Amino acid sequence: MSETDNLLFTSDHEWVRVIENRVVIGITDYAQDALGDVVFVQLPTTDDVVSANSTLSEVESTKSVSDIYAPVSGRVVRVNDSLANKPELVNSSPYGEGWIAEIEMSDPSELETLLTYDKYQQLINNPG
Repeated sequence: MSETDNLLFTSDHEWVRVIENRVVIGITDYAQDALGDVVFVQLPTTDDVVSANSTLSEVESTKSVSDIYAPVSGRVVRVNDSLANKPELVNSSPYGEGWIAEIEMSDPSELETLLTYDKYQQLINNPG
């Protein structure tokens, strides 16, 4: 089983792991590679209410600063505090220890707008 099995993706390079009525969110391997060495992650605040496609957090790398968008609407129920001291986990383990936040979904139907792994691969292999 691959670490990308059972994940969904956004066209903005976030990944989503669905766990019942919650989702865990991070950035894809493609995104972390394009960013370069991550030096800081601005985490959302627990209990923040977010809307799909709104800014959830920010990742700063040696190359740039990038917004991370909420793929679904809901309430932030957990953040990855490990990133405060080890932001490089986003690079070394983007689908594992480098996760950013967990959201309790208010509208699970929004998951239908996300991409499967195959569709995401088509997007990054054929941009534009």
